[in-house]
Amino acid sequence: MNTLVAVAIAPVGVGEELSKHVAEVVKIIRESGLPNKTYSMFTEIEGEWDAVMDVVKRATFALAEKGIRTEVVLKADIRPGFSNTMEGKIDRLNEALDEKPQPAEEKPQSVEDRIRATLGRIGGRK
Repeated sequence: MNTLVAVAIAPVGVGEELSKHVAEVVKIIRESGLPNKTYSMFTEIEGEWDAVMDVVKRATFALAEKGIRTEVVLKADIRPGFSNTMEGKIDRLNEALDEKPQPAEEKPQSVEDRIRATLGRIGGRK
């Protein structure tokens, strides 16, 4: 079953700078051969459930087996009948954004104008 996960695997208690440890995790994910993208806070991985979970486990245990307390945050999207959801979701979002008319920039109302408008609505005037 195709699965898309967003996962953050982070060491705890190893100091302020985590990039060295996070790099170990991301290297395992990238070398897995599964489609993946790394962002500032999460890495997305897509593939069959068992393959994705195996990568998450290996990446997590790379730190834990060194005696490093490891925190994992994982969000999964299992969507039967779909594939390439990592790209497809973004494509569908961008299409929806392109179809929406851009709101016209409005001049901010002054406090006085907002009070007049509110009083007008309360009094039944427009």
